[in-house]
Amino acid sequence: MKHGKKYVEGAKLIDRTKLYDTEEAFDLAVKTATAKFDETVEAHIRLGVDSRHADQQVRGAVVLPNGTGKSVRVAVFAKGEQADAAEAAGAENVGAEDLLAKIQEGFMDFDVCIASPDMMGLVGRLGKVLGPRGLMPSPKAGTVTPDVAKAVTEAKAGKIEYRLDKTNIIHCPIGKASFGAEKLTENFNTLMDAVVKAKPAATKGQYIKSCAVATTMGPGIKINPNKFVASQSAE
Repeated sequence: MKHGKKYVEGAKLIDRTKLYDTEEAFDLAVKTATAKFDETVEAHIRLGVDSRHADQQVRGAVVLPNGTGKSVRVAVFAKGEQADAAEAAGAENVGAEDLLAKIQEGFMDFDVCIASPDMMGLVGRLGKVLGPRGLMPSPKAGTVTPDVAKAVTEAKAGKIEYRLDKTNIIHCPIGKASFGAEKLTENFNTLMDAVVKAKPAATKGQYIKSCAVATTMGPGIKINPNKFVASQSAE
């Protein structure tokens, strides 16, 4: 695979054999973000679990202290006072049967979908549409809740959902390159703390196998997982 000149120049700054401390890794990530747009920084965390087993699933949500740098569009399934509260909190699309019909007709201009518990019978009909896109509301992610206004506020403030893929890796955006190394480190540590606390009881052996960060157009940078391995041992 051929890479562009900027990628190659950035890759020269990184020692592929080294496991970097968190702060140093994000300092390098910021330096290698040379695209003309504000690149997203992503974390990739490989866990020592088997996602094929229900008792080893890792999924949850966490509010990043510095947000994601992304403007989040929110759709909410709610009625009455709940609907009014969701609108007051800043949700762009609020409704019930009308919102269902709109989505069934192809409307997908939202990044997060939230529902009050009484709406899940309705939302369940959208499983084949929302599920594959990772937009299906769920209690574990905090997107099925009686307090929809709070969920909207958190989503707008930078709440992200993390979950395993089929290869037992979590992929999460943790901010923009323009945040700088300090804010990105704070966001990353917050995510890692949440992942460590979500460790399934059935997990055996080392839980945090490896972690790396990368900007949208930049090379991957490996982070030393020992700090997080130590923190999970202390749990």
